[in-house]
Amino acid sequence: MSEPVTVTAGEITAEYRETDTERQLTFSADGRTATVAQNVEGYAMLKVRDGPDGDELERYYGFDMALDHAAELLGVSPQDLPVPNPAEDMGM
Repeated sequence: MSEPVTVTAGEITAEYRETDTERQLTFSADGRTATVAQNVEGYAMLKVRDGPDGDELERYYGFDMALDHAAELLGVSPQDLPVPNPAEDMGM
């Protein structure tokens, strides 16, 4: 596991962390949360959930599609989502 990396842009905070089994990128804004998760090996589809431990809502191959869904859950534009450097290579 690594130390979480947090970045903020405007009202949106992004936190990237690695657990024993997953890479997780969690966005928070205005009381809403969305998490993009991938297995720690980095080769599986991305899961979008309503939080780090939330229910899986959808799976995507591409990082851009997962970010679009996360932004939709937060009610913001995908271009407004800050992505910490360690998370930039998520997706297949």
